[in-house]
Amino acid sequence: MGKPVILAVDDDVSVLEAVVQDLRRQYGAIYRVLRAGSGQAALDTSRQLVERGDSVALFLSDQRMPGMSGVEFLEQAQLIYPEAKRALLTAYADTEAAIRAINSAKIHYYLTKPWDPPEERLYPVLDDLLGSWREGYKPPFEGLRVIGPRWSLKDHQVRDFLSRNQVPYVWLDPEQNDEALQLLARYKLDEHKLPAVLFADGSSLAQPSQTELAAKIGLHVTAERDFYDVVIIGAGMAGLAAAVYATSEGLRALLIEPEAPGGQAGSSSRIENYLGFPTGISGAELAKRAFLQASRFGTEFLAQTAIGIRSENNYHFLCLSDGKEISCRVALIAVGVNYRRLNVPGLDEFTGAGVYYGAAMTEAVSCRDEEVFIVGGANSAGQAAMYFAKYARKVTMLVRGDSLVSSMSKYLIDQIAGTSNIAVETKTQVIGASGRQRLESVRILSPEGEGERPANSLFIFIGAAPNTGWLPESIMRDANGFVLSGRDIQVEGRLPKIWTEDRPPFLLETSTPGIFAAGDVRHGSVKRAASAVGEGSISVQFMHQYLARF
Repeated sequence: MGKPVILAVDDDVSVLEAVVQDLRRQYGAIYRVLRAGSGQAALDTSRQLVERGDSVALFLSDQRMPGMSGVEFLEQAQLIYPEAKRALLTAYADTEAAIRAINSAKIHYYLTKPWDPPEERLYPVLDDLLGSWREGYKPPFEGLRVIGPRWSLKDHQVRDFLSRNQVPYVWLDPEQNDEALQLLARYKLDEHKLPAVLFADGSSLAQPSQTELAAKIGLHVTAERDFYDVVIIGAGMAGLAAAVYATSEGLRALLIEPEAPGGQAGSSSRIENYLGFPTGISGAELAKRAFLQASRFGTEFLAQTAIGIRSENNYHFLCLSDGKEISCRVALIAVGVNYRRLNVPGLDEFTGAGVYYGAAMTEAVSCRDEEVFIVGGANSAGQAAMYFAKYARKVTMLVRGDSLVSSMSKYLIDQIAGTSNIAVETKTQVIGASGRQRLESVRILSPEGEGERPANSLFIFIGAAPNTGWLPESIMRDANGFVLSGRDIQVEGRLPKIWTEDRPPFLLETSTPGIFAAGDVRHGSVKRAASAVGEGSISVQFMHQYLARF
């Protein structure tokens, strides 16, 4: 899709050339001027433009043409582009027929030949017609379009990936939008193989994997080198901070992140207690700034998943999901945490089809004028409630504890209390879910007893589980899977046998020398964005101390 089109039609080649030259001289910067030598050719061109999704602003046709007159062409063109302006070029002898056509064929204007000088006899008329057309013209979106049903896990995952990577897109549900079906036909895509992602260059992906989608939107999926000074696994706030300090101090750093920069903080609609932002900042914007800052210093980003790590001769080797291996001198585990699953009968089958973990930024618009249920009472749940309140008719927070005081920052509690369409129900929990193809109701246990509530959307924010199942046993973790570091790796006051150095571990160093941990994944960390940034920043100091020994 490009500029809107002006289509000139005349069977006289010399006249057509003169019309096109005058049109391009005046309107070529804003419109694409096309030509056709007959009414039938113009109709064929118009149909091709429709198939490509182009817009036509004006048809300018000669009246006297063999086979199909100008009036006959404009009548048929109206069916293809009803919003386009239609003007007729006539000889003086045909003016009476042209006047009749204004009513019968709904032609907007007619001009007589010759139109010289165009500054007086052509442009003023066309300026008015094009100005009127632009008042009602909505330029087509030229970015990504995602076509998929709302109640689909795969569709949700694609939209969530694009949203978290701040890639603009328009989402079309084929069950609700006829344009979606038209686009599927135009791109020759199977409506049973959704979601489909349509790109501005005319290409498309059907049911893309995350790696395929990452590569298509311009993310690097293959590392530039085999060896780095430091590899950082996880681009949450801790990983991003470490990347900024590592590369700014001369280390060659690779940052591996399968989803999007920012981690859990990146999905927060608004963070208001982060130093330096008195009016607050969205997690996505904070992550974007950190990403750009690290990129400017030279950090290389890789859209891949680390599935294993091993150490040999003071080097560390990262195994990636694509089967490749990257080596480094030091590594930082900053994979953060995932929202803990709610173990309730019926919930798992509706994940992505009404039940969501996080995802407030992705799904909020879909919940316009609906009632939304949020499970959880910590800051992430409170931030989500405030964001959903802009769209949903009502937001109901289901909190297991007695109040929000022990788990949520006071500024959020005050905001929630002052928002009329947010209700907080304490001592309440979800104990079941039901529906057919999607979530339709949840079963609630409250002080009043059990009850069934109609529900389209349930968003869960109930604490965090570390993403550490891929780590080897040589990297010690606590009973909940959080990585031990520094003094925490001692057992009964002594270092474990797997510790091979003749020195105590550095503050953020794990039980494997040269591998560090920072942020929410680390045992004992404070689950706040500022704390993660601090840990990621100071981890680089310990990396330098470690590297200085060789």
